[in-house]
Amino acid sequence: MRAEPFALYDVLLQTEPSPVIRLNRAVAVAMQDGPAALIDAINKEGELADYQWVHSTKADLYRRLGRIPKALEVYGKALEMSQLEPEKRFLQRRIQELKE
Repeated sequence: MRAEPFALYDVLLQTEPSPVIRLNRAVAVAMQDGPAALIDAINKEGELADYQWVHSTKADLYRRLGRIPKALEVYGKALEMSQLEPEKRFLQRRIQELKE
C-alpha cells in the first residue's frame, strides 16, 4: 500500500506545527493534485506573507499554469524581498524570460 506523499508532513505537523512545514506539506499536495492546489494552500497561509520563498513558489506555479502576467507580478514581489545576489539574478532571469 502506497502512502500519500504528504502523510509524513501530517505527522510532523502534530509534533512541530509551523507555517513553513505547512507550506512544505502544501508543496507535496500540489505534486499530487497540481499547481492550483498549492496556490490555494499558500494563499491561506497569511503567516508567510513576508516569506520570500512563498512568493517565488507562487510565481513559478503561475508560470507553470500559463498565467504569465500574474507570474510576473509575483516574481517582482519575490525580487523586492530577496536579499541574496544569486537569488536576485535568478529571479531577474525568470522575469526576463517571461517578458520575451
